[in-house]
Amino acid sequence: MNFSKEFLDKVIDSIRLIDLTEIERMVDILYDLRERKGRLFIIGSGGGAGHASHAACDFRKLCHINAFTLENLTEITARANDEGWENTASSWMKTFNLTTNDCLMVISVGGGTFNVSKNLVNALTHAKCSGLKIIGIVGPNGGETAKLSDARVIINTKSSITPIVEGIQSVLLHLLCEHPSLKEESTVW
Repeated sequence: MNFSKEFLDKVIDSIRLIDLTEIERMVDILYDLRERKGRLFIIGSGGGAGHASHAACDFRKLCHINAFTLENLTEITARANDEGWENTASSWMKTFNLTTNDCLMVISVGGGTFNVSKNLVNALTHAKCSGLKIIGIVGPNGGETAKLSDARVIINTKSSITPIVEGIQSVLLHLLCEHPSLKEESTVW
C-alpha cells in the first residue's frame, strides 16, 4: 500500500508543477492551426508513438484538426531499413510537402537528443527549417523539443520518470481535446 501512495503522490506533485500558460499557448497554436486549415503531425517513439496514434484520432474526431502520425509498420520498417532509424520521421514528413500552415507535435519522455531519439531531433530540425510551429509534451530534461518548441509542457519528476511522464502525457492530450477552444464533437462517455 505504501508504494501505491508514494507513486500517486509523485504523479500529483508532478501535475502541480505543470506550467498552465504553456498549455494555453499550445491551445492557441492548435486553434489557429485549425482555423487556417493546417495539418498537425504528431510523433513519438515507444510510448510516445502510442500516444501519437491515439492523439491523432482524437484531434481529428473531436477537434476537427487534420492530424497525422507515422504508425504504418510497413512504412516505418522500410524507412528504417533504407534511410536509417534516425531519418524515419523526417523523411516521412517530407512526403507531405509541409507548409508554414502546419504544426509538429512531439510526445517524448526525453524530448529527443543527439544520443537518444535522434529520429525526433531530425524531425524537429526539418520542421523548424520548413517554418512549422512546434509544440511538445516532454519529461524533465526536455531535450531538443524543449529548445525548439513554440510551446512546451515540461513534466517534472525526479523518479519513476518514464511511467509518470507517459501517464501525465495521456492526461494532457485528453485535456487539449476537451478544451472548449478546441473541442467540436462530444464524446460518447
